Amino acid sequence: MNVPLLDLKAQYATIRNEIDAAVRDVLESQNFILGSTVEACEAAIAEYCACDHAIGVSSGTDALLVSLMAESVAPGDEIITTPYTFFATGGCISRLGAKPVFVDIEPGSYNINPELIEAAITDKTRGIIPVHLYGQCADMDAIMATADNHNLFVIEDAAQAIGAEYKNHRAGSMGHYGCLSFFPSKNLGAGGDGGMVVLQDTERADRVRKLRSHGGHPKYYHALIGGNFRLDAMQAAIVDAKLPHLDTWSEGRQANAERYNQLLSQSGAEVQTPQSLQSRHIYNQYVVRVPDRDAVRDHLKNSGVGCEVYYPVPLHLQECFSDLGHSEGDFPESERAANETLALPIYPELSDEQAAYVVENLVEAVNKA
Repeated sequence: MNVPLLDLKAQYATIRNEIDAAVRDVLESQNFILGSTVEACEAAIAEYCACDHAIGVSSGTDALLVSLMAESVAPGDEIITTPYTFFATGGCISRLGAKPVFVDIEPGSYNINPELIEAAITDKTRGIIPVHLYGQCADMDAIMATADNHNLFVIEDAAQAIGAEYKNHRAGSMGHYGCLSFFPSKNLGAGGDGGMVVLQDTERADRVRKLRSHGGHPKYYHALIGGNFRLDAMQAAIVDAKLPHLDTWSEGRQANAERYNQLLSQSGAEVQTPQSLQSRHIYNQYVVRVPDRDAVRDHLKNSGVGCEVYYPVPLHLQECFSDLGHSEGDFPESERAANETLALPIYPELSDEQAAYVVENLVEAVNKA
């Protein structure tokens, strides 16, 4: 049996008519850049995320970048974030000449440890970027309290967490900015790159809107230097068509996670399953810890089970960040997660038979390790 890590064709088969109609409408309109299609998607995402504003941008990466630009982040500034995340989180900070200051993660949630943030703050610190990794929110009460005490902005990297909740607050709605990604593999994916910045603050939202279109407003009048960060209408149409299905898909992922938890518990194998610490985990990934992770990964792949390591090299050990002066051992929990974790198939269309096959081969691999 072959069980892919993600099966987007299975999802498309269930909503083919809706997606095809949405794409056809854009083609027939021949309005591809911004316009009413993008505005409709923005309004729907703002409502879903319980935010007053949503601004469509070209990717989750550009959502982070334009949010930092909206705060006028510049060389000499420091931004606190986690080293255990996708590269864009730290990369966008460096692109503006600022310094990423890393803080280690909690071993249970894989999110930034709020108890360690205070010690990382200096007189150069401007903001904090917590990452809601794998579909679970970071401890936002503690993070926002620290930020408020030091007059820092907070950008939620919610690229993997649309619909996740912390104490009944939606991901992206608690900080000063929330950054979403519509990369095709996300729980809510477009047909290519796309992203969104969600906010509560009108002044900040207006600044982001200007910056995404070269800082121009009205057209050809530029008070700011921005970039070309616009979400195109085709991607917006696909996202908008998928959004009504998102909660059902999230429930499917949650059901699959619970099924894995039960099967693995019954197996007695040495597998640490994900800890759901907040009020709504939407399982962008289902990540386990196992002994001899690389051997387990190889066994699964040879058995036809899709799996992936997120992320094998923490940011502080990446070559491009060597000038920060970090070495192995500086962030032990991030390094341990990078060495021990493995993501399993969790997409909502996963069948009982497929899930059982994944667990069977995982247990076999772990018992051999």
